[in-house]
Amino acid sequence: MATIEHTVSVPPAKYSIAHLKHQPRRHYGRWLAAALIILALAMIVKAFAQGQIAWPVVGQFFTAPAILAGLWNTILMTICAMALGLLLGVIFAIMIMSPNPVLKYVAVFYIWFFRGTPLLLQLLLWFNLALIFPTLGIPGLFEMRTVDFMTPFMATLLGLGINQGAYTAEVVRGGILSVDNGQIEAAKVIGMTRLTMLRRIVLPQAMRVIIPPVGNEVISMVKLTSVASVIQYAEILRNAQAVYYANNRVMELLIVSAIWYLAVVTILSVGQHLLEKHYSKSLGRRTGKRTEPAAAQGV
Repeated sequence: MATIEHTVSVPPAKYSIAHLKHQPRRHYGRWLAAALIILALAMIVKAFAQGQIAWPVVGQFFTAPAILAGLWNTILMTICAMALGLLLGVIFAIMIMSPNPVLKYVAVFYIWFFRGTPLLLQLLLWFNLALIFPTLGIPGLFEMRTVDFMTPFMATLLGLGINQGAYTAEVVRGGILSVDNGQIEAAKVIGMTRLTMLRRIVLPQAMRVIIPPVGNEVISMVKLTSVASVIQYAEILRNAQAVYYANNRVMELLIVSAIWYLAVVTILSVGQHLLEKHYSKSLGRRTGKRTEPAAAQGV
């Protein structure tokens, strides 16, 4: 009986893919977009360099006493308003999570009102408070004129700080909710009071979640201080306006203000990055070389 043999043909060596080289894909669209962006930036730089901007005036007023005083007032207001905002934020975050309905709904109203109205409107309300309350204090014991108390500094502090507290309260509440509920139950079992539990167990762990958004709020606060120029608070922009009203160098003084704002925000951004890196390490996340478990290292 004849057998039929099947032969398998081997492709010639010239059809092998081993000798082929990888050719990277050419992204012509990316190169074109990059070229257009660089061209646009070059045109902007050229326009500012050749525009009718007196750059020596920018250098002259960069360290002018009025500008440096405004810079100090901006930094001071940022620190004071954020401190007040953090204090109010923690207090109202605890209140809104309280089982007491009075505390809870007072906190709800506070957050609703100050997040729902424009910051500029709140600043104007505080600054013009003397129109409806001519005096402040306790009648017969201590009284003072509201106009003497509600200075531009005080109106700005109350406006920015109380407004910031409404936003910070939600950030703190989110941080508290991120803590494992098992630890809260364990603290209750060993007899910790609610305030002790918050101070020693909950808030230290919630800080890992609270720090990044609060850092962003600090940076935003630096820029929000410029809104207070409408109520005559002498921050950078207000003082720059006072100078260019006198010498008519509007763009030059605005450029000086922009540079100082960018410098302060850059420093704060670096600080925020370092804080986030610190708290990330405390959570076991590493940005550098990965740490292997002891069992994997043969220990």
